[in-house]
Amino acid sequence: MAILTTASAAAKAALTIGGISKLTFIPAMLAALAYFHYDLLDPENRPFNQKYLREEYDFVIVGGGSAGAVLANRLTEVEGWNVLLLEAGGHETDISDVPLLSLYLHKSKLDWKYRTQPQDSACQAMIDKRCSWTKGKVLGGSSVLNTMLYIRGNKRDFDQWESFGNPGWGYEDVLPYFKKSEDQRNPYLAKDTKYHSTGGYLTVQDAPYNTPIGAAFLQAGEEMGYDILDINGAQQTGYAWYQFTMRRGTRCSTAKAFLRPVRVRQNLHIALFSHVTKVLIDKDKKRAYGVEFFRDGIKQVVYAKREVILAAGAIGSPQLLMLSGIGPAQHLEEVGIDVVYNSAGVGRNLQDHIAVGGIVFQIDYPISIVMNRLVNINSALRYAVTEDGPLTSSIGLEVVAFINTKYANETEDWPDIEFMMTSASIPSDGGTQVKVAHGITDEFYEEVFGHLTSKDVCGIFPMMLRPKSRGFIKLRSKNPLDYPLMYHNYLTHPDDVGVMREGVKAAVAVAETAAMKRLGARYNSKPVPNCKHLPLYTDEYWECYIRQYTMTIYHLSGTAKMGPSSDPMAVVDPELRVYGVEGLRVIDASIMPAVTNGNINAPVIMIAEKGSDLIKNTWKPKQKSRSRRSSNCSKLEQILKIERTSQCQKER
Repeated sequence: MAILTTASAAAKAALTIGGISKLTFIPAMLAALAYFHYDLLDPENRPFNQKYLREEYDFVIVGGGSAGAVLANRLTEVEGWNVLLLEAGGHETDISDVPLLSLYLHKSKLDWKYRTQPQDSACQAMIDKRCSWTKGKVLGGSSVLNTMLYIRGNKRDFDQWESFGNPGWGYEDVLPYFKKSEDQRNPYLAKDTKYHSTGGYLTVQDAPYNTPIGAAFLQAGEEMGYDILDINGAQQTGYAWYQFTMRRGTRCSTAKAFLRPVRVRQNLHIALFSHVTKVLIDKDKKRAYGVEFFRDGIKQVVYAKREVILAAGAIGSPQLLMLSGIGPAQHLEEVGIDVVYNSAGVGRNLQDHIAVGGIVFQIDYPISIVMNRLVNINSALRYAVTEDGPLTSSIGLEVVAFINTKYANETEDWPDIEFMMTSASIPSDGGTQVKVAHGITDEFYEEVFGHLTSKDVCGIFPMMLRPKSRGFIKLRSKNPLDYPLMYHNYLTHPDDVGVMREGVKAAVAVAETAAMKRLGARYNSKPVPNCKHLPLYTDEYWECYIRQYTMTIYHLSGTAKMGPSSDPMAVVDPELRVYGVEGLRVIDASIMPAVTNGNINAPVIMIAEKGSDLIKNTWKPKQKSRSRRSSNCSKLEQILKIERTSQCQKER
């Protein structure tokens, strides 16, 4: 079956984008089926969608995304613990496995399709002036929709977390948890055992396919005085090839990495299309004891003997806390929800990484990723048979750079801008899906990029790493099916405007290096609407520009932040337990006190790895005092274990 999946994904990629007749593709698909015995190499299959659920589990995990998948795997390592994982979406699709097509998943059935409230500070080029916040509604969560970039963040990020009053979260404490997940496939990096490891569930590898543009970006970095290095190692400031959470040319989501290998565990139940609407809390004892959820249009209840764990992400987790009566008391009363615990920080402290879209450079050679040129039958066959080629490119992302603007302290190795450097850009797909995914208007696209449609270009997306602006989330109503109100507040802090402006200027300067001039690189200097009255390349122009094509990098975090009890805005303690209510934890990006320096999927997986150990440390000593039913199960397991041991001794 797996070979059919790969071949059909390749087929759909060619047919959907290339517009090729299905009949034309059949001989190629049959050749791939005959030649490439994919099923012999990858016997893993998708996890079971449990139809009949128990009334009670030891742990109920809400959200099967990057954190939830890890938690489900690690907690079911303990024999006798029964775990239920509830996910509002379904399984990954064939197309989601193809790296080049990630943007085609935005606004699809796998996406929650969140949109922020209109604000004047940013996203002015977007439809209705509303930013699109793509979040995965699928098993594997946003790891199914993201660009698979593996970046851990900066050492100082985690030392800062610890300095905020969170013992155990310093860099030396969390590094083992990054390594625990990792299966590093680059042999050179794998030799550095201080920072990397092999054998973990999560495959991390170099890109199978790069263009000459990537090498030119690296040479440009050297010209500008930066080192080429391992940005997940001893130093972050510098340039590097991106590494990806990929496995043999296809996406390695957390569902594929952490759930498929353990799908036969009897103590793990996964319920898909299960939309959790409330955590059940005993108001007198202030203890969580279960959840309510809709499945197949029917409201159901399931109970948690030990803990309910929210892993629904930086939007879903605070929304569920507020729906359950945990949040700012005044706001909960306004929407008619009984207050269980007044937690002022729920939904506040919202942080995100934003970049400026549209820093596009036209080049003279046909070496970039142009969709209608590279997505064809040959590419599909190459993808299915040899696991490389253009379809394995993560939308053209090749090189990453961490640089310092004039606002950063260069001696600290704590850069304030990340360059996401691509061998493609907004017009590379013919003005179709990238425009839709980013939510920009047709008028803006045509005026700024129309003349570059399907031309050879490359791009740099300068991303601000440590924003000072803070947004917030609040409930629209007490109806759990209503999306919350989301206020990004991008660029409302003046320091953010300065850093972002300098990041754009630094990106434009890259094209002036000799390495890029050899490709004929030249910045697309078409003035953007609403900024034409300002002289091009001035600070005033750039400050106007960044408020137009303001692009989220989908790193929403901080909305249920971790902190000491002395912090009135802290929602969870350093063991990720929700203040004011027992038996309830939050384990996902929302607990970050400050967003990390880089793309956040790897840190979220680390948080779940560490969170799993925190749970085990809480409950493992108490295992003997279980119910009679659990005790009987444990005795049976012990008898079977003794029998297996005796049999092994006889065989020896």
